[in-house]
Amino acid sequence: MASVAVSTTDQREPTRPPELNPQASAAKSFRPDIEGLRAVAVLAVVLFHADLPGLGGGFVGVDVFFVISGFLITGLLWREASTSGSVRLRNFFAARARRLLPASALVGVVTMIAAALLLPPLQVRSVTIDGITSALYISNYWFIGSGVKYFGHQSVLSPSPFQHYWSLGVEEQFYLVWPLLIIGTAWIIRRRRKHTDKTGATASVRPYLVVLALVAIGSWALSVFFTYLIPPLAFFSLPTRAWQLAAGGLIALTVIYWRRLPAPAAAFLGWTGLVLILVACTQLTGETRYPGFAAMVPTLGAVLVIGAGCAAPTQGCGRLLGLATMGWIGRVSYSWYLWHWPVLVLTPPLLGHQVGLSTKLAAVLVSLGLALLTLRYVENPLRFADRIRNSPRAGLSLGAVSTAIAVAVGAVLMTWTPHPVGHGPAIKPVTITSTPVPPGSSLAAYDAEVADVFDQVQAAVANSLDVEQVPSNLDPPLTDQGAQQMGILTKGCLRVLPFDSSHPECVAGDTSSDTTVALIGDSRAAMFNPAFLQLADQRHWRLIMMAKAGCPITDLRINAHFNRLAEQMQRCAAWREGILARLAVEKPQLIVVSTSRAYDADGAHVLIPGLKRYDQAWLDSLNGLVRELRGTGAKALVLGTTPDPPGPVPLCLSGHLDDATACTARRNPAHGPGLEAERAATEAAGGQYADVTDLFCSADRCPSIIGNTMVYFDAGHLTRQYAELLTPAMGALADRALAHD
Repeated sequence: MASVAVSTTDQREPTRPPELNPQASAAKSFRPDIEGLRAVAVLAVVLFHADLPGLGGGFVGVDVFFVISGFLITGLLWREASTSGSVRLRNFFAARARRLLPASALVGVVTMIAAALLLPPLQVRSVTIDGITSALYISNYWFIGSGVKYFGHQSVLSPSPFQHYWSLGVEEQFYLVWPLLIIGTAWIIRRRRKHTDKTGATASVRPYLVVLALVAIGSWALSVFFTYLIPPLAFFSLPTRAWQLAAGGLIALTVIYWRRLPAPAAAFLGWTGLVLILVACTQLTGETRYPGFAAMVPTLGAVLVIGAGCAAPTQGCGRLLGLATMGWIGRVSYSWYLWHWPVLVLTPPLLGHQVGLSTKLAAVLVSLGLALLTLRYVENPLRFADRIRNSPRAGLSLGAVSTAIAVAVGAVLMTWTPHPVGHGPAIKPVTITSTPVPPGSSLAAYDAEVADVFDQVQAAVANSLDVEQVPSNLDPPLTDQGAQQMGILTKGCLRVLPFDSSHPECVAGDTSSDTTVALIGDSRAAMFNPAFLQLADQRHWRLIMMAKAGCPITDLRINAHFNRLAEQMQRCAAWREGILARLAVEKPQLIVVSTSRAYDADGAHVLIPGLKRYDQAWLDSLNGLVRELRGTGAKALVLGTTPDPPGPVPLCLSGHLDDATACTARRNPAHGPGLEAERAATEAAGGQYADVTDLFCSADRCPSIIGNTMVYFDAGHLTRQYAELLTPAMGALADRALAHD
């Protein structure tokens, strides 16, 4: 889910007299329209998170809040720098600390404790790490590294109750960077000895405008680019969001010009801006590539509302935004923002079932009540206490202590959270056997061996469908995810980094063998490597494994301009060309292809809903790949897609130790025609195709545990143990492919 930052800057800061600084006269005074704009943004976000129909773009509140923050903070810093030539950093940081940190630490501590009581043990550990990184205001980068899908919906597990803290991380990082930017600009002005008065003040606004314009342009370009390449990075990071903060800053630096707007023009611009925000809230959805170009709509809307309010804050849309109710919501917006998401996320596990709209709206009201209590007893007392307000040391100490408490609570909970272990009866491990077909046998003999192995797996699947308790001898253990992730890298054979088109040696088995088998694809190929490693030892093959995560092995046509730019960074095409060139030299007898189907027709890895699998672009690219592979003289075997579980399997099982069936996926009958279309495309190019669905599913269900073996170590990649269990099946398919066209 998306989440937003709430601007928390006090509008009422001391400034130099307006007559000495015309830029400050409008920016320094309290703006009821801005308080009302906060209300619009927080209502959009809260109701969006409550899944209110018609508000699919409510996540754009983040853009509005960033513009507000940029306006207020830049104005505050500029007024001080233009007066004294510098910024009192201790005062600035102390004000932010006393305003933000105590309330966020309180909500963080309560959320971590509630999560420890309500969520599965493995998820508690994950949530606790989220809580610690949130307390340190680096959770946005933690979520980027964790591959969090901000519009993701999981049917089994709830998202992190700290996911909304990403935007607070962006705000805090902004508070650290922006004063240095202003101070650096002032220092450059002084060094050039231009526009400097006797006090050392730097009165010219032009250099600051130039700096902020450059920041805005560069950040916007990064945002658009990474929206197509790495969407979480574009959504969560400060460098890709700084353009919205800079946009607010540019308003603050040009207040004097906004004030000259005639009242009718200001009213028109203000209403236009508010309409743009509302259009974005109602017309954008989770399928929109965001931020990208779409983020310009709410950002421009916020700019127009704030700019128009510089001339006529109580006219036009300012009349609506200035209503007492809007101001009341704006004042409580920070605490409401902090509370609403964890309350919404933790309500289903508290009640023991998924909830509907009415319950979500009730949860929103509960979070509003908690926000009012926090505002009354935490925010305002600490924010306005004279002893803290008048002492930068006290303000900084308060922030440090608040952060330390939240981190300490998180560390204790991580230590005390037990490792989940299945307490069901031990289950005998599944054993699949296969007798290699003698060379020269008929195709029917190979088909019979494949059918026999598949029948054995099917029997094991059927016996596992109704097992409810997680077995005590589960293999691998639920806590083995880290080792599994490292294992799939297979000593560097799976390439994972951008700008990397290399394909290292990665040869295993009998390196002097006359039979070479190549396994190629993305991470869905690497996950089968344990099975082929065993086959290489058993059959004395020379095995080559070449895979790159996130890169289609098929040559999908890239139509979109930004996808082509992203491709140049990921280097998928160069990697694929290198693979094909190496295969032409190696001349393996068999090439096995396994790949994700989560690529769109533009060649980009799909991270948003709405993918149309098995379309003609995909089928044509698959056909073309098989023709190229056959052109090397090799036999080609394409493995069909593997089913995806409803969520990360270890996390799900840790929360359902007595009901493993809750983590069972449903076989999707709609995939049947797609797989048959893939088979036709493969066979038309001279290759062989294997639908492997029966190695995971019965007629309608796909269990997450087969025998005592956990099938997946995440939301789609096989555990090493299950891949090895399938060794006879992979062997039967490979033997058939080697023996017959």
